[in-house]
Formats: sequence, C-alpha cells, structure tokens
Amino acid sequence: MSATRRQILGRTGALGASIAFTGTIPELFTGTAAAAGTDSAAGAAEAAHGGYGPLVPDPDGLLDLPEGFRYRVLSREGDPLRSGEGKVPSHCDGMAAFPGRSSGAHSRTHLVRNHENRVDAAIRVPAVKGLTYDPEGLGGCTALELDSRNHVLSERVAIAGTAVNCAGGPTPWHTWLTCEETEDRAGTNGYTKDHGFIFEVDPYDPRRTGAVPLTTMGRFQHEAIAVDPGNGIVYETEDAFEKPFGLFYRFRPKKPLGGIGSLRAGGELQAMRVPGVRDLSTVQETGTTFDHIEWVTVPDPLARETPIRFQDFGPGGITHAQKLEGCYWGGSSVYFVSSFAKSADGSAADHYGQVWRYDPQRRRLTLVIVFGPDTDLQLPGESPDNITLAPSGGLMVCEDGEGAQHVFGLTRRGEVYPMARGQQNIGTPEEPAWGEFAGVTFAPDRRTMYVNCYTPGTTFAVTGPWQH
Repeated sequence: MSATRRQILGRTGALGASIAFTGTIPELFTGTAAAAGTDSAAGAAEAAHGGYGPLVPDPDGLLDLPEGFRYRVLSREGDPLRSGEGKVPSHCDGMAAFPGRSSGAHSRTHLVRNHENRVDAAIRVPAVKGLTYDPEGLGGCTALELDSRNHVLSERVAIAGTAVNCAGGPTPWHTWLTCEETEDRAGTNGYTKDHGFIFEVDPYDPRRTGAVPLTTMGRFQHEAIAVDPGNGIVYETEDAFEKPFGLFYRFRPKKPLGGIGSLRAGGELQAMRVPGVRDLSTVQETGTTFDHIEWVTVPDPLARETPIRFQDFGPGGITHAQKLEGCYWGGSSVYFVSSFAKSADGSAADHYGQVWRYDPQRRRLTLVIVFGPDTDLQLPGESPDNITLAPSGGLMVCEDGEGAQHVFGLTRRGEVYPMARGQQNIGTPEEPAWGEFAGVTFAPDRRTMYVNCYTPGTTFAVTGPWQH
C-alpha cells in the first residue's frame, strides 16, 4: 500500500493534517488484540471505515474530535495542585494510566504525568521533601487519581528535582519509569547532581519509591522504555540531538520482575547492533528484516568520561538512529519509533518517521512503518512520537512537528486516520503555533484515552464509542 498525504486527508476529512504513509503492516498487530481488550471485528470495522470519521471543530477551541466523542479537561498548567504543594507544572509530556486499588475493580484510575522542564521552565515541579532528587532540577512527575467518571480526586507531586522528563513507560508491577532526556552533569545549568537517569515512580504512594536514580540503566538522553512482561528485560530509546545519534538499548536486571525497587539491584546494559547497518535511516523498504541481532555490553553505563553513543563497541561498531523516541510492548515484541531522519543533520538518509519491531524470541528486527516524505510545501512533514495500543488493536500516534498538531490512529490494515486535533494556538495571528501532543495512553478498561498537550500544559480525558 502506498498513500499520499492528500489521499489520506481526502478519505478522512482531516484537512490541516500532514502525514504520509507507505507500506502494508499485517504483522504489526499480530497477537495484540487480546492485550488491547477487544476482538478482531472491532479492528476490522475501524479499518473499513477509515477510523471514526472526520474531526468536528470544537466550539470551545481546545480539542477537535470525531462525532460521538467528548473530552474533559483534567488539569491545566498554572492551576493549583489539589495537594496544595504549588501549581500544575509546565510541559506535560509522557504519561501512563494504572488501575485503582480501591472502591471496586478498576473503578478508579491513577495517572502519572511527566513534566519536561528545563532550566527555563515557567512553572517548576514543586520541590517536596523526600521526593526531590536535585533541588535545582525543575522537572519531575505529578500523579492524578480519577474516579469512574474521570473527575479528579487528587493531584500531587510524585517526584521532583529531576530534569527534562520526556517519556518513560509502565512496568508490569504498576509503577512508572520516568526518563531524563539530558546528559547535564553537576555544575551545568546550575544543577547540583548529575542527570540523565531513569527513576521509578509509584503512582499510588510516591514515597515508596522516592527519588533514586537507577544508575545501572545508563546515563544518556533517555526517551522511553518498554518492559518485556515475560522476563523483565527493559528496552530503552535514546533521543540524542547531535551526531552520532542515539542507540537502542536493553537492560537485563539482576532481579527480573522483582517488583517495586527491584531495578535498584542493578543489571547489565547492552546496545543493539544490526550487523552491517550503522544507521537505521538507510533502511527504506517496509518489511525489511534483519535476523541474528546482536547485543553488545555498554563499556561505561554511567558515561563518566564519554557519552555512551561515542564509546568503543569493538570492531563491529554499533547501530545509530536519529530521533529514537516512542517505545511500546505489544504481543510478543517491542516497537520503537525513529521520529525522523534528515541528511542535513548528519543522518545517512531521509525519512519522516519509522516504526520498528524487535522480536526477542527470534532475535529479529523488522521495519514495519515508514512515514513521509510530504510534498505539501505549505505544511511540512510531521513526525511520529509517543505511541500506544488503541482499543481496536491498532496504534495511536502523537505527532511532533510544525502546523496544527494531531493524534493519529493507525489501523491494522495500515490506514492512517485523525483522532484528535489541537486548537490551542500559542502563537500570534502572524505566526500561529500549536502545542504538540504527548503521553497518549488508555485507561485500564480501555474506555478512556488520556493525552497531554505539551504547551500550554493540559491533560485531557477523551471518551466515546471506542469499540465501534
């Protein structure tokens, strides 16, 4: 299958979107329908109708959705935290939803939300005693508890004093691993401690996890993680900004699937080597498969002297990719995203987004999706970022680029459709700008999609006919 951007927009009525797709992906969602809590009929219906229909303009100017869907604003940047600890921080980013532990089965939902705050953030994550790593770090996470109707019951700081908390991922024991997308050391930008780590956050009682860096999982520009629920191996993406670009990692814990705090016991960090491929951007054909993927032990996970991506991995070298971002476990495989690659930035080739699948049992890597290039000069091509499984077994993808921002759905048949469009104009009439989407995730019962607008920081709950 090959679809141009205008063909996709014509089918969906999503004028203003900007995404193109090439390739068929029948293997992408193999084994994921059960995990998504739905049946194949729902997925077939979704694919046959090109998603949920055209987007309807929101009269309140916040979020455009298909007919039959509605949203609730859960939290907005600058509003008071219900805990009284301060204000809702800036830059809402990665997020996950966890089942409640009280008042009936799954009747409550707990959200953990990242705040990708750098040193110039307008509103920091408030420093709370016992939950703060570095007093000079402005990033961190907040935690929300919701009732069955998505009313906010509580909102509080979950970890503070970290930096540039971009994405992360949930663990099988229902904690959140939040990732710092920076390599700044103590003494840089006013920080008093080294940054570039992963931290574990308990969504139910953050004081159980505190603010302890998981140092053996590596110090680099982390983006996202996914955990193999069978053996506890953690896969990690690195969103390095300059060449040489980031690596794809796996962490083999000493105490796999050991529950809260078990990752502090340490383990082995390895980087992926695709034999004969130094840059994943050179792979342009969907369905391309590499067997016998190698995993090479990282010489210095703490990057004491040299960033990991610069380190010596032996005569075979190591495999790099620009903008490694979203990461998700589905079925028996881990999926990860390269948001874009630009030869002008130093990549070996160009694309507007790839989604890769790694099957650990077969040691097999497959390119399953390629986005772009876009040919509409008025709206530059956009990039896939955060991803998650949709109730129908397809994917929901947050785009990160210029122009009006969207959450796109991707059916099992490889059709792209618009799910949401942001209308929070943060620019001027002369130079309009929109806040990107991030942190898309679904409630445990699959009836609500939660998603963040990055700027101004806003968290939405979206309900509607997901199973239709």
